[in-house]
Amino acid sequence: MSILLAWLGNTDLRTSEASEADGLGPILGAARALPFSRIHLLSDHSPEKTHVYIQWLGEQTDVPIVPHQINLTSPTSFEEIYRAANEVIQRVRSDSLSESLTFHLSPGTPAMAAVWILLAKTRFPATLIESSREQGVKEVNIPFELSAEFTPAPDKQADEALTRLMQGMPPEAPAFTAIVHRCAAMNRTVAMAHRLALREVPVLIQGESGTGKELFARAIHQASARNGKPFIAVNCGAIPQELVDAELFGHEKGAFTGATAARAGYFESADGGTLFLDEIGELPLASQVRLLRVLQEREVTRVGATKAKAIDIRVIAASNRVLPEEVRAGRFREDLFHRLAVGVLLLPPLRQREGDITLLIDTLLDSINAEAAAQPGYEHKKLDVQARNILLQHGWPGNVRELHNTLLRASIWAAGDTITRQDVAESLALTVAPQAETVLGRLLEQGVPLPDIIADVARHYLERAMAHTHGNKTEAARLLGLGSYQTLGNWLQKYGID
Repeated sequence: MSILLAWLGNTDLRTSEASEADGLGPILGAARALPFSRIHLLSDHSPEKTHVYIQWLGEQTDVPIVPHQINLTSPTSFEEIYRAANEVIQRVRSDSLSESLTFHLSPGTPAMAAVWILLAKTRFPATLIESSREQGVKEVNIPFELSAEFTPAPDKQADEALTRLMQGMPPEAPAFTAIVHRCAAMNRTVAMAHRLALREVPVLIQGESGTGKELFARAIHQASARNGKPFIAVNCGAIPQELVDAELFGHEKGAFTGATAARAGYFESADGGTLFLDEIGELPLASQVRLLRVLQEREVTRVGATKAKAIDIRVIAASNRVLPEEVRAGRFREDLFHRLAVGVLLLPPLRQREGDITLLIDTLLDSINAEAAAQPGYEHKKLDVQARNILLQHGWPGNVRELHNTLLRASIWAAGDTITRQDVAESLALTVAPQAETVLGRLLEQGVPLPDIIADVARHYLERAMAHTHGNKTEAARLLGLGSYQTLGNWLQKYGID
């Protein structure tokens, strides 16, 4: 038999008071539907209400009831709920080690349900159940596993971890802490990446250049069962077409001119681990055919060899191209796309990560300061208000990579300990945004924020012109074809450039 643990909820109280006489309430419903040896009832209601309910419940079932009066300052306080539930379970376990545990998710607050989930998937393995009038009592299958190392201490960290559970996301794994974010879009993406890490399926990561595709690939590998095995990253676009097969699949001695010795390819080198194929859309069609066969057969044949070698790898692919469009255009094989796109991650560009830019600016600048701290004469850098405003207003077509490089250049050029508006403007002036990706190549189906694009372009060239002319408005106006410095002043004011 199993021991039932549940919080006393308002629905149960109303049922016992006969205001909901047509229903049993979650706790009595479970007691009548399933065999339990005991019911341990946690209650943060008044002792009087708890006593009335226990007396009523005892009249409805023969299952022994063990009450636990809990004093919570709030029924949504994760810290207090976690402490209370943890202590009760430990007492129950000390009295009976042989019986299994069942946690009831329906009574009580969502925070209480979240704590039951966390405890059931970590320290105290248990069956989870829920109940309703319409569907009765049923077992709940939680679609992810948690390591006990993620069990939070009962403090603020516990609140944060449990909040993630209530939002339907597994707690953050250490592998994903390098991905700096706070916005909802990235929360969802990181949660999906964590789920994919736990499954042995190919993953396709799509996103603009600089959005962190390799960072996600490494995090997925580190959070997977293959952690500790090889992680091999390959930039497919950097391999000469005539050498793609030899680099990916290896070659035998004498297989082609210059092959003076046999050499394992990237697939063999990644055996047992993860192979990250970045910019996979750059592969020629002929190599895509051979890649598909390797993925299907899970074996690789070196160039010049006659025997295949079995391999055990997980493939994560990435591209800044929109691969479904590449398929329609005939530049990427449809069968290979479907083989790779089992788990798909779409990384949002930085301009769509509301609230993340400030966090990234501070984090990246801290990293730059830490790396340069030991260099002779280096002064710890900080941003002045105007410099920060320019960074916040920029469109970041190159995403996080562009932001990092801009901050790095500005920190080098800053004369003292403060990065000024001029330092940032000059750093941005060297940024070249690929036109096809950032302006003319956007998909209409995904929406084109034309006013934002026009503002980004105008702000970009205004800042470049001002930096190029060292603040000479007459010369900057001439370069931009604005006629006079008064007109330029109006443009600068419109786009918030001092």
